[in-house]
Amino acid sequence: MSSTTTRRHSRRRPAALARFVLESAAATLIVSGCAHRTQITQAPASAPPPSSTSRGSRNPSASTPSGAPPPAERMPPIAGVYVEEGVASWYGDPFNGRHAANGEIYDMYQFTAAHRTLPFNSIVRVTNLTTGKQTQVRINDRGPFVANRIIDLSLSAARAIDMLGPGTAQVRLEVIGGTTNPTAGFFGVQVGAFLQRENADKLRDRLSERFAPASVVPYDSPNGTFYRVRVGRVASEQAATQLAAQLHDETHSTAFVIRLDP
Repeated sequence: MSSTTTRRHSRRRPAALARFVLESAAATLIVSGCAHRTQITQAPASAPPPSSTSRGSRNPSASTPSGAPPPAERMPPIAGVYVEEGVASWYGDPFNGRHAANGEIYDMYQFTAAHRTLPFNSIVRVTNLTTGKQTQVRINDRGPFVANRIIDLSLSAARAIDMLGPGTAQVRLEVIGGTTNPTAGFFGVQVGAFLQRENADKLRDRLSERFAPASVVPYDSPNGTFYRVRVGRVASEQAATQLAAQLHDETHSTAFVIRLDP
């Protein structure tokens, strides 16, 4: 093959890949979203005082939460570690009683949350930027895989910051405890989630030509088994964010940065 032919073939690849992703989306479900960009800044000495369908139930039970979070004022943020602002949502039924990503049984009356990249067991202060109310949660699940959302709170945590009614809220996240550096580890990009394994395999095979490693990871959801396509393995969230932007631009697919290790 001549060099001219090779260059022409290379230019056609991204367009063909984009067409494949769009055609697959019409035949099955791809979770909506865009690249998750995290802002890591110097954390303040204390949190300053100070929309809409949740992933979970909009009609929470009146049951009493199984415990309250520790007082926020006793745990100042870890200087220079992690500060993030964005939209929070919450989830309850039908996820309640199912396995969370870390293997625990999800209990919506505990103060826990799902985050795409923070290590499991990170303790996070969540401040509702509209009301100024705060709560503390422990990360034990992964998500939300919805555009422009940064954390999924349990029912009790959402209630604590007056978020149940609206379903979402603008929040600030501050890491105030945990055993692992939240900026260290390995990260990748989730490109799509399919109900049909065949479509996930096709996308993985096409992406692996240029973005290896690529894999398909089954996820047992209340709505059936989804097959998530994941790409890359890099040693910083910043590098994963750049990869997500490239994948989004070339394939017009969803692109969420995810943590690959606990």
